[in-house]
Amino acid sequence: MVKSVLAPVQERGQVNLEKLGLPSRREEAWRLADLKRLEAMASLPPAEGVVEQSWPAVAQAVTRLVIGTEADPLETVQLPEGVSRLSDSELEQALGHTLDRCGCAETWPVELNHAHSRHVVALRVRGSVAPLEIVLAAGSGLVSTRVLLLLEEKAELDLLQVIPAERDHAAPPLAHSHVIEVHLGQEARLRHGLLASASGDASLLAHLAVEQEPRSSYDFVSVCRGWRFGRLEPRVLQVDGQATTRLNGLAMTGGDEQFATHTGVCFQGPEGALDQLQKAVAADRSHSIFNGAIQVPRAAQRTDASQLSRNLLLSSRARVDAKPELEIVADDVRCAHGATVSQLQQDQLFYLRSRGVAADEAAALLLKGYCCEVVDRLPAAAAPWLTSSAVSDPARPL
Repeated sequence: MVKSVLAPVQERGQVNLEKLGLPSRREEAWRLADLKRLEAMASLPPAEGVVEQSWPAVAQAVTRLVIGTEADPLETVQLPEGVSRLSDSELEQALGHTLDRCGCAETWPVELNHAHSRHVVALRVRGSVAPLEIVLAAGSGLVSTRVLLLLEEKAELDLLQVIPAERDHAAPPLAHSHVIEVHLGQEARLRHGLLASASGDASLLAHLAVEQEPRSSYDFVSVCRGWRFGRLEPRVLQVDGQATTRLNGLAMTGGDEQFATHTGVCFQGPEGALDQLQKAVAADRSHSIFNGAIQVPRAAQRTDASQLSRNLLLSSRARVDAKPELEIVADDVRCAHGATVSQLQQDQLFYLRSRGVAADEAAALLLKGYCCEVVDRLPAAAAPWLTSSAVSDPARPL
């Protein structure tokens, strides 16, 4: 049983959490975080119940898994051809391996997840398979979920993860702790989308660890909106280079929300490629944080890496902190990074208003165009969610 495999992991997580204590502002990774909100999140009781709101119907040819409940999410689901469940022995061998390789197995958010996870969805993918959709659901309290994916050589998968938390502002606090490990075999391809929408007193800690073998391709698109406190941490390791990584993210904050995106990409071999675009929209008194680290050691010759952080302020009281980092030792590389912080362009607003578009509508159109550059890259399975009431439309003005 999976629970027996997770039992020692839970015990280690609980022990390590006590040793680590809560993160401190003296730690660079947590220097800007609202630690009072983090502490409140960590002290929540285990999640109770699942509130299934107006979830859209499952798209054609898509298999939906719902995790975050006591029930086994695979018990009543017919997995598509080419996708199989890992045995307990395979799970015991593979669980935590990619976290270790990516250097994040002992970080505080991961240990929190270790201490509280009761199930893990562990799947092996062979060949080109039909799309998967994983919905992370909960009613209130702290829900910890975990996913492990092993894509074999030349396997192909479209994966959409959805966290629908559109709820009454008076509802009890809700917090998601999520960890996903992905291993991509040679020439494997994963198109991975994360649509995380919240309202009210909801928090999110999401940690991704991805290990790529040569000639594999990983496309990750994240769209996050409405979290009072949120932190998304994708970590990608190109084991022997010659792999392609694309990271596209959009974080939208309003009110007094704080959302942080911390990405890390490490090249351990030659001829690897990275194309990264991270966008943020901050309104009201909210705070958006981006920290993007790229490591190019001497073995990673002929690396081609590009990282751009673009940030939009909709209020004079909103705050954006962007910190791209490049650590380059190899001498034959093409690496570029940049960060911009701006407001809606007055000349563009003037152009629209001069053609009869009202001021509010003009601002909404510009914001929609800004957001859709990322939103339109989500997997096709996201379309029904974006038109439903289960998530906040990321193209709608804050």
